[in-house]
Amino acid sequence: MKLKYSVFLGNVGHCFDRYCTEYSKPFSLEELFSRVTTIKNIQAVDLVMSRDMMEKKEEIRKLLAQTKLEVGSLAVDTFANPLYRKGSLSSTDENVRMQAIRDAKEVIDFAAEIGCGIVTLWPGQDGYDYIFAADYIKERQLFADGVEELCRYNPEITITLEYKIKEPRTHSYISTVGATLLMIEKIGLPNLGVALDYGHAALGYETPAEAVAMCKMYGDRLKHIHINDNYRLWDDDMIVGTVHTLEFLEFFYWLKRTGYNGYLVIDQFPYREDGRDAVAESALWLDALQEAAETIDGKEVEAVIAKRDGVAASRYMRKLLFGRKMQ
Repeated sequence: MKLKYSVFLGNVGHCFDRYCTEYSKPFSLEELFSRVTTIKNIQAVDLVMSRDMMEKKEEIRKLLAQTKLEVGSLAVDTFANPLYRKGSLSSTDENVRMQAIRDAKEVIDFAAEIGCGIVTLWPGQDGYDYIFAADYIKERQLFADGVEELCRYNPEITITLEYKIKEPRTHSYISTVGATLLMIEKIGLPNLGVALDYGHAALGYETPAEAVAMCKMYGDRLKHIHINDNYRLWDDDMIVGTVHTLEFLEFFYWLKRTGYNGYLVIDQFPYREDGRDAVAESALWLDALQEAAETIDGKEVEAVIAKRDGVAASRYMRKLLFGRKMQ
């Protein structure tokens, strides 16, 4: 079964970083939606609901109706708002924490209104930078309490936690697949899951396929996937498949084996490329990778895995890539 593709709306627009504030001209909301519709196989958009986007809810409704695009998820802005520079749901300032909960509940309400079943939290500012500058137990508990409140607010909406080892903080509380699954187990509610970002897993020196397997093993918690590529030294957010091609084949094998049926959300920052073209290229890579993974014979690959032998695995990888017999 071919998985459906979504894209973060801003990825087809313009990018900036701390060195260059504008790599290309900005696009209007209508232009961004229009650019997405020109990309084959993109069926949905994921939206980061900043305060500015929340003020454009009516325009978003209209553009969704016009373009017939679905919504993969809505993300709560707990990372770009300077109010949350020292944490959102984990903030020790009760006023800041309560504002983060109000912001998230507004997004949950909008998700329900437009028929979107997933709201994602990327707690990029929830962590610490220095030794002796954080209460590791208290702040994690505050975060857990906040997430639990959001899950109970509307049990029909799934809350997903997107983990990342670091950035913008030097250390994140929701840092690895293991830490995320422990948090989910602690909260213990059924409408809570993992948003696995392939690049974040690679940056954290995880094997993304193993992360998929762990999410299945510990409660079947994988609910959303952000897809991109990087060189593991930084969250480069590159075109899918351009670096870790072989690892992507294993990743898609484990998605199939574990029965994942959610979106693949293209999440990249094409600073110097045209955003629309870079996203289209990722979609083509996703097609190719899924088609290649479909050729994997379950019994054959399980026999290779069972050998636990690097040479046998290498032969199998060569066969997948080049169609050569294992010899």
